[in-house]
Amino acid sequence: MMGRNNMVKSDRHELLTRYINGNPFLTDDDLAQLLGVSIQTVRLDRAELAIPEMRERVKKMARGAYQNLRAIEDHEVVGELVNLDIGHQGLSILLVNEEMTLRKTRVLDGQYLFAQANSLALALIDTEVALTGTSKVSFKRPVFRGEKVVARAVITRKKGNKYMVRVSSHVQDELVFQGKFLVFDLSEEVNRLENSY
Repeated sequence: MMGRNNMVKSDRHELLTRYINGNPFLTDDDLAQLLGVSIQTVRLDRAELAIPEMRERVKKMARGAYQNLRAIEDHEVVGELVNLDIGHQGLSILLVNEEMTLRKTRVLDGQYLFAQANSLALALIDTEVALTGTSKVSFKRPVFRGEKVVARAVITRKKGNKYMVRVSSHVQDELVFQGKFLVFDLSEEVNRLENSY
């Protein structure tokens, strides 16, 4: 049977799998638009392929990511940590709700974007004690209630106990925030202080 975009089912299944593997945060609506089919068709295809819905895919990824945390605790992460490769890169999602927005403008309070990026930068450091020394950030456009902010962090440089972490946050494909964070591994200093008492 041919879909609206004249794609055979097996080709659509292959493409659906490829899209989800490339971006597990795609919703059924996103996938329907990409494939040119109805949301119901996407749901049926996912069921046939035993691919869970986006929420379940993200939860599964998050369970593994939180187990790897060292520098901060799970309740200190702003947003939902969904991927963490300590010492290299990580990813978190922040779903903007009304409590996070400024009452007058309904725009996300910038402290949440900063906190999401900063907590993700700290989570990447393979140590028990990490602190942000400096940051240079840029807010690119307002974020509104109901939008989903996906933050990606990458360690770009390491020198001694200093790490340069670059974070970029997007709503769909649009950049909304970016920053560079200089993070310090202070575990040796803390151990030295604790042993001196």
